[in-house]
Amino acid sequence: MLRFILSFFGAIFSFLTLGLMVVALSIGGVFWVYGRDLPSHESLARYQPPTISRIYSVEGEIVDEFARERRLFAPAEEIPDLVKHAFISAEDKNFYRHGGYDARGIAVAIYEAVQTRGESVRGASTITQQVMKNFLLSGDRRIERKIKEIILATRLEQTLSKEDILELYLNEIYLGQNSYGVMSAAQTFFNKTLRELAPHEAATLAALPKAPSDYHPVRNAERLLARRNFVLREMYENGYLDRATWEREREMPLRTVMAGDFDSFRAKLPPRDYPTDEIRRQLSRDFGEEQFFTGGLTVRATIDPEMQEVAAIALRRKLEDYDRERGQWRGTGERIDPALLDDESAWREALASADVPRDIVLDGEWLPAVVLSIEEQRLLVGIEGVPFSGDAPIAIPREDIGWLRGDFFDNFERGDVVLVRRMTRDEDDSFVRWTLRQVPEVQGAFMAMDVNTGRVIAMQGGFSYQDSVFNRTTQAQRQPGSSLKPFVFAAALDSGYSPATIVVDAPIEVDTPQGVWRPRNASNQFYGPTPLRTGIEQSRNLMTVRLAEEVGMDTVARYAERFGVYDDMGRYLANALGSDETTLYRMVAAYAMFANGGERVEPTLVDRIQDRYGETIYRHDERDCVDCAEPELSAGYGPRIVSDRWRVMDAITAYQLTSMMTGVVERGTAARTVNLPVPTAGKTGTTNEARDVWFVGFTSNIVAGCYIGYDQPRPLGGGASGGGFCGPVFNEFMQEAVEKYGGGEFEVPEGGRFIKIDRFTGARLPDDASGPNVVAEYFREGEEPVFGVMFDGGFAMGSDFDMIRPDGEGGREVTTSSGGRAVVGPRASFGSMSSGGLY
Repeated sequence: MLRFILSFFGAIFSFLTLGLMVVALSIGGVFWVYGRDLPSHESLARYQPPTISRIYSVEGEIVDEFARERRLFAPAEEIPDLVKHAFISAEDKNFYRHGGYDARGIAVAIYEAVQTRGESVRGASTITQQVMKNFLLSGDRRIERKIKEIILATRLEQTLSKEDILELYLNEIYLGQNSYGVMSAAQTFFNKTLRELAPHEAATLAALPKAPSDYHPVRNAERLLARRNFVLREMYENGYLDRATWEREREMPLRTVMAGDFDSFRAKLPPRDYPTDEIRRQLSRDFGEEQFFTGGLTVRATIDPEMQEVAAIALRRKLEDYDRERGQWRGTGERIDPALLDDESAWREALASADVPRDIVLDGEWLPAVVLSIEEQRLLVGIEGVPFSGDAPIAIPREDIGWLRGDFFDNFERGDVVLVRRMTRDEDDSFVRWTLRQVPEVQGAFMAMDVNTGRVIAMQGGFSYQDSVFNRTTQAQRQPGSSLKPFVFAAALDSGYSPATIVVDAPIEVDTPQGVWRPRNASNQFYGPTPLRTGIEQSRNLMTVRLAEEVGMDTVARYAERFGVYDDMGRYLANALGSDETTLYRMVAAYAMFANGGERVEPTLVDRIQDRYGETIYRHDERDCVDCAEPELSAGYGPRIVSDRWRVMDAITAYQLTSMMTGVVERGTAARTVNLPVPTAGKTGTTNEARDVWFVGFTSNIVAGCYIGYDQPRPLGGGASGGGFCGPVFNEFMQEAVEKYGGGEFEVPEGGRFIKIDRFTGARLPDDASGPNVVAEYFREGEEPVFGVMFDGGFAMGSDFDMIRPDGEGGREVTTSSGGRAVVGPRASFGSMSSGGLY
């Protein structure tokens, strides 16, 4: 009997042992099969999570940020224990005890699934398993994926410390509202840093990983509150909170940015504008889009926010002035269904979603509004964010549209979305009434930069970025017109000509494959033999064409390319008058080289770029600061900056040209509109039929430029000119720039001497000569100026045209470049002249 009993129990033991061995071998086989060809977990030790790239202003304020996933990386040591404990309590309370997976949790999950016949499938993944799922595996609910999770989690626990694993998890996890990682989520939900979070706020974040879309803080507030309190209870039961703290925190209301309880961090960011978008475009090109949007770059921009605002207002003011002179209402093109207008909450909701610009500030902020009713003498509107005074809509009187053709009924319909701003008194800024505004159809661009460093301090690429993201500063290819002439004159000056050289201003005919080309001056008049200085001051087209022919278009084109105006300029005489297209960005940078004495300077919107670790990977200014390492300098001395930049033109030539362009501002085509307290040089540009109008000018330290024209080029109308349109924009901006950055006399290079000449005839004058016709020109030492020689570019000067001459004064005979004799006209009357055009 005993033997039978022992045999029975022996058989049972053998059966159980064999069964356990079979199960163990089966499990081992399964893990061996699924353990092959798994992704390498060791790569996580080198993992760099995609993080936000941020752009900072010169004052160190964040002005924009770019990311595909909004993530701010937080090292484990910078994440407070409170936040770690909240997530551990919510997701994996045995995190510090298990080896990668929680066998008991898996068993409980299997038991519940069997009990409910698969209707209730709870998660049993540890934080380590979730890391493997998020980084290396898919998110599907299949047994194969779970097995792979366990295998990789076990391996990862042997490779990384618990703190490293927690760091990966807390920086990678998605928490809703486009927020990845706890640092980004703390900012998004509470506008706080991690260390500023209260226990109930940390528990709120820890409640989200389970299903962020199901726990929206507004739509699913009660559900999120219940989940938050569950996490708080877990924190208490796990010993992370004392009873008093738990009881206090669970009674706290659910308060978030989304519910309007806190200001959003985005409220402190200015609206995206042309400079930061251009930085995005350039850095995406230079570093690659992937690196820019995920690399966590810290970009120090050159833009001065104060001067950027000045530039925007100056350009907008001129564009709006021109638009209102047209007298045409175009509106925004947006409408709200008139059926909604009787319900204030309905039309306000529709207005809030209207696609109209909200970034315009010009004599006050421009706000969207909807036309509620039209009467003969007033327009009744509802304005975004502005409550009614009582129950009455806001009225705009008939006098407000005096600049428009037609009345309210001719121009507006109920439901039209319009823009308005407050009208205030100049004396005390007190409110008068609301006034209608519209985005002009005409567009333009403005840019300003430091002439020595190339740092762009302002860039306005249009009237409004939100209305049109097209950056006309860098992307619009436009004809520069007469603003290109300085490069023709620079080529001549470096070829042996001088500011006193005489060039014939007379009719020209050029045979081309398209027919005979007859360039003309903007005034449609001819002025005979004239010095170079007067030619550029009064923007003489015929002189420029003759000079380009004399010097050679190859030479002119090489100069324009050397300055960066073009990559490959066409060798045609018409291009000497600016018919070849370029960008304002290139033109302003090129003019900077006149101002700094002829040194190559590259424009930049970025001072420095640092990677996610704070290492500088790009610095724009590579000049050597000789004395910067010295602990102190003698009184009155500053650090010496040594430049090894490439010289694009002779310093004396640069000064001669600068002096000539100073005359453009003092008595030439920009004299009526540009008036600064420091020496200023520049050049206007007006193309055929005034399709584009320009002005580019500079002081001793700042260069700025403007162009105005329709996006689809068409004439701006009679009287349009670079001096009249862009001159005021330049002047308004530079008044503030001079106030902030200063300015002084243009530096005179060594190796030359001043000689007084008559600026009308080019004749040499005594050293003690004075008067409005006297100008001191700078000539190279050892170079004896030749007076009395006239250049005609190889074009004959006929006698069958009217030459502008003052009464009662005779001319004088001179020798032309071809050896002939001609009479140089005395001083001409420039009263009837205007700025030079393209043809």
